[in-house]
Order: sequence, then C-alpha cells, then structure tokens
Amino acid sequence: MNVPRLSNNPPNPIDEALAPFGDALSEAENWLDGTPVENEAQMKSVDDLIRQIKAARKAVGAAEESEAKPIYDQWKAAKARFAPTLEDLDRMAKGLVSLVDGFKRKLAAEKAEAARKAQEEMWRKAREAEDAARAANAGDIEAQRAAAAKQAEFDAAEAAAREAANDKVKGLRTVTRYEITDHKALLNYIARHVRDDLTAFIEEWARKHHKEFPVADGLRVWTEKEAF
Repeated sequence: MNVPRLSNNPPNPIDEALAPFGDALSEAENWLDGTPVENEAQMKSVDDLIRQIKAARKAVGAAEESEAKPIYDQWKAAKARFAPTLEDLDRMAKGLVSLVDGFKRKLAAEKAEAARKAQEEMWRKAREAEDAARAANAGDIEAQRAAAAKQAEFDAAEAAAREAANDKVKGLRTVTRYEITDHKALLNYIARHVRDDLTAFIEEWARKHHKEFPVADGLRVWTEKEAF
C-alpha cells in the first residue's frame, strides 16, 4: 500500500494567486503569436483576456505585498532604530574633522614646501656629484675621494627627498570643486563637445514636461488613441 508523502513546504503564494486564472493564461499564450486582431469578435475576446490578465496581475501584486510588507516594515524599523545613533556618529566625525581641518591644511603646505626644497637639494647634490666625477683623475686619489664624498652626499639627499615626498598628512585628501561662472557659455560648450549629454537631458525634459509646455520651441505634442 502506497502512503502519500506529506510535504511540510508551504504553498507557493504565486501559484495560489494565479490558480483562478489558469485558463486565461493559457488562452493568452495562444493569442500571443504575433497575429493582430482582425474583427470585433476577436477584439471582445482579447479585451476579456486583458481584463483577466490585469486581475491576475492585481492578485499576484497583492500576494507580493502580503509577503513582502512585513519584511519591509521590519527593515524600516531596523533602519529607524539605528539611524539616530549612526547620524550622531556622523555628526561627531564631521565635527572632529572640522576641528583639525585648518591645521592639517597648514601642515600639508609645510610638508609640500619641505619636499620641494629637498628635491631642489637633491638635484643640486646630483650636479655636484656629476661635476666631481668628471673632474676626478683616476690617478688622483684625493680627487677620487672627493668625488666619492659628493656621491655619498647625493645619495643622502636623494633618500631625504624620497622621505620628504612620502611624508604626507593622514586624513587629508585632494578634492575637485567647481563653480559655474556662465551658464550660457557652459551650455554652448556642452552642445559643441558633449552633445550626447545634452540630448539625453533634452529628451528626459521633454518626457517629463511635454504636457506642461506643449508649444515649446522644437517640441511637437499631439494625442492619439491606443489600447490599454
């Protein structure tokens, strides 16, 4: 004797929502072969299917809302619970940054100047070492020793310049800021050099505002009928 196996899996809410619409879904699949409606009887049949498919869409949407809303509400509650503390920590961090910002800028400028001077000193020592090496006679031990000393000075200056160049202020970054000084000039520049960006903006503007500004220059607005 075969005993039916019981399943602990809960019913699929999508399947449950679509259950009353099985025939309509199958019929819609049959219609959707690319052949357009050719008479009023067909139109009425398809209109009836449209109503049923929209009802199925509404049923599935309700099932989705029923399953997702508690999760979403829980997510919103968790976000709301953590938000004040996270926001306060952000305020603290920004406040501390503002306190140290001025000093860090000043220190960074001082270090940059020190690095510049170290670089200049390195190149000066490099020229001295090159001059001493060219002037040193292979048979003149003192000249050779002097050239070696100049090379050692250059090596030390090079190491100092490298160290100065790497001596950066932590927690300080370079940011790029901007100011529009002439809107018309900038618009003309975009039109000449980045036309795709301007075209995308215009198309999006027209999509949003064509009803509000139907007689705008360069825009044609009209009405027509379509099935829904």
